[in-house]
Amino acid sequence: MNQHWEYLTAKENQRQVVFWTVVAAIVPAAGAFLWWLSEKSYNNLAPYRYRYRPGSITGYISRVLAGHADRRRRRKPVRVYMDGCFDMMHYGHANALRQARATGDELVVGLVPDREIMRCKGPPVQNEQERKIMVEAVKWVGEVITDVPYELTPDFLEELFTKHRIDYVVHGDDPCLLPDGTDAYAHAKEMGRFKMVKRTEGVSSTDIVGRMLMLVRTNNRFSEKVAIGDKDKQALAKQFSQNQQGFDYTDDKDKPDEPPVLKRDTVLSRFMPTSRRLVQFSDGNVADPAAKIVYIDGAFDLFHVGHIELLKKAKEQGDFLLVGLHTDEDVSERRGLHLPIMDLHERCLSVLACKYVDEAIIGAPLEISEDLITTFNISLVVRGTVSETSADQHDKDSKDLRYRTPKANNMFRQLQSPSDMTTATIISRIFANRKAYEDRNAKKVASEQKYYKSKQHVTEG
Repeated sequence: MNQHWEYLTAKENQRQVVFWTVVAAIVPAAGAFLWWLSEKSYNNLAPYRYRYRPGSITGYISRVLAGHADRRRRRKPVRVYMDGCFDMMHYGHANALRQARATGDELVVGLVPDREIMRCKGPPVQNEQERKIMVEAVKWVGEVITDVPYELTPDFLEELFTKHRIDYVVHGDDPCLLPDGTDAYAHAKEMGRFKMVKRTEGVSSTDIVGRMLMLVRTNNRFSEKVAIGDKDKQALAKQFSQNQQGFDYTDDKDKPDEPPVLKRDTVLSRFMPTSRRLVQFSDGNVADPAAKIVYIDGAFDLFHVGHIELLKKAKEQGDFLLVGLHTDEDVSERRGLHLPIMDLHERCLSVLACKYVDEAIIGAPLEISEDLITTFNISLVVRGTVSETSADQHDKDSKDLRYRTPKANNMFRQLQSPSDMTTATIISRIFANRKAYEDRNAKKVASEQKYYKSKQHVTEG
């Protein structure tokens, strides 16, 4: 009996071995056959929408993950905070805000009030309301908090984390020191709630002030607008710029009434434009074929509140705002030596950072021709009533020539400028607080020189 049972068990084991051997041989063959069938037959016979395409599975997974990320952002967005004075705001400030926004989902900006700036740095050039308008117009800013302290104290950090639901505090890689020499962001760093972004090199408020003062010293047409005498122009430019912006003056003792002479050419800007920077600032917006495209052109030099208010009003005239930026040569020919203060690429970045602007033409022609209107499908051409040369008779004659085509086609509209601010307004304010800005610039120049000596590479977001 036992022998018979052992015989049956051996037979059963033998059949299982044979069965699994056959299965092992058939499965790969069947798989290969199905693959061949799918490639040769299924893809030829099945409707196109049901065919397998490379990337279908990974594409599906990425869509699922993207949907999950969107739901997470709606449920609990990562809110990041960046504070600052944002005085004489330029594209360097805008790039810092862009990088800060990239570290989270929502960017909250803290605007330091005038009294805090006065206490820690000296008088601001622009008042708090003007600075608020500038910050709110940056397209990466979601919310602005006013009346924030210059120093991030533990109590204020607690308010940020609870009341304003801030997850991280962001600042550039350049040091930000309090009057007592301590790090303004020390508490946030200790709490592990600090993120650093790369400082935008090539521009600073100190650098821009130096360019302004060089302009006032040498451009007689412009300096008349700010009512600065010859002696004041010489002293002002020399005190702000000597040994700070690459200036090197020498006085002729035999001719005390003569202005100082430059030993060498001045180099004021360190800005190095790249194609990547333009892409970062551009949204790549394309106007709908049926959209009403509004066109406004100009220099948009030293981008300020007057420009922003006018661009906002221009955007309200249609669906898509196209801005034409004139070349440096055209601006200099119309306005004089050392203008524009910011070069074409710098002006372009400032304009592209504005949330009211959809697209910009870099190096737009002065005269608006039929070809320009047709190429960009322009529906309306607008211009403000206030500009740097609005009181100049030559400029009035030039405007008649520049806008004759849109006027003839009944597609020109002059807008009442909401603000009368110009570049001359800002320079006048600097001159009115001359001594305070001398001290302020001296401190900032020393700080910037220290930064450039000790800086290390930081990857930009």
